[in-house]
Amino acid sequence: MYKRVLLPLDGSMTAEAIVPFLLEIAGPLDMEITLLQVIVPTPQMGIEAGIVEDIPGLQSKAEQYLTAVAADLRAQGVRVRLRVRVGQAVGEILAAARDAEADLIAMTTHGRGGLGRLLFGSVTEAVLRQAEIPVFVMRQTKAQVTARAAWEAVR
Repeated sequence: MYKRVLLPLDGSMTAEAIVPFLLEIAGPLDMEITLLQVIVPTPQMGIEAGIVEDIPGLQSKAEQYLTAVAADLRAQGVRVRLRVRVGQAVGEILAAARDAEADLIAMTTHGRGGLGRLLFGSVTEAVLRQAEIPVFVMRQTKAQVTARAAWEAVR
């Protein structure tokens, strides 16, 4: 059975949509959830080449974000660990899963198809193909994300 779950989050409502599902199963299965946010440095080119990205500042913001998500999970009695990594998303997610000794990766996908997938690729799809452990994927449609945004606005 799954005891350690890695949950990569990017700060979007789409990524967070899997949290309620994990809440339902984490308690009864005595799971520990490792929340992960990967900071992907943007390549600096041309005129912007002299501008240095504030990685420590981004790491601090990521830690604050994950701490808030963790507080909600802990309030429900779930054991939570936090990780912030810097690098390419797919590689860092897979490395974090190994480091956390996770036996499951849980992610959402935007459900892009066609040209959208070609242009933006899919981190979830790449993790699914390369992971050495099971990956649970929950698809979020645009309508579901919009509905959740509306609910969050009135909450």
